[in-house]
Amino acid sequence: MDFIKNMEWRYATKKFDTTQKVSRKELDLLKRSIQLTPSPYGLQLYKVIIIANQELKEVLKPFSWHQHQITDCSHLFVFCNYSTVKDEYIDEYIRTRSGILHMDIAQAAANGTFLKAKIAEKTQEQKTNWLKNQTYLALGNLLTACADLKIDACPMEGFEPEHYNSILGLEEKGLNACVIATTGYRSAEDKAQHHLKVRKPTELLFEEI
Repeated sequence: MDFIKNMEWRYATKKFDTTQKVSRKELDLLKRSIQLTPSPYGLQLYKVIIIANQELKEVLKPFSWHQHQITDCSHLFVFCNYSTVKDEYIDEYIRTRSGILHMDIAQAAANGTFLKAKIAEKTQEQKTNWLKNQTYLALGNLLTACADLKIDACPMEGFEPEHYNSILGLEEKGLNACVIATTGYRSAEDKAQHHLKVRKPTELLFEEI
């Protein structure tokens, strides 16, 4: 299968070719893949900041453990979870959903009330973890789409969220930088591309019942 071959081809790119950039068409496909990511109740309680501006990447690099991928990549994706769940977020989703599905107003309102009640049952810690976890689903779709398009990528947790939040003005938008990914094209000098993949054997990773 081409899909498996492409997944075997991908790796966490350590050194990007600074002369190659992701095209507008490819970027739109990556955005679409993130947009189609499943999320709890379909709410998509996150936002993705895509940074191509080189000066801004240079500013963020010191707060990314000085990793060269930040400045060498074509586009830096910053996955931001919502800091909290406001009723207005659910109301907006219900309006969008009811418009697309041509739902009855009463039914739509009932769905919104149900979602608010279910989320209200969570503790603040549970809400925070729940919101952050959603960004990883979107990150997974980005990495898979990159592999399918033969675009290199590197998921990264090695950065300082509080500085990203400050530099990008995220807190005033009710957002928090959760995880990032660099995208572009591997450099011929990146030795990591020649490394064999290290994965658990299937008999240890899976149990069929």
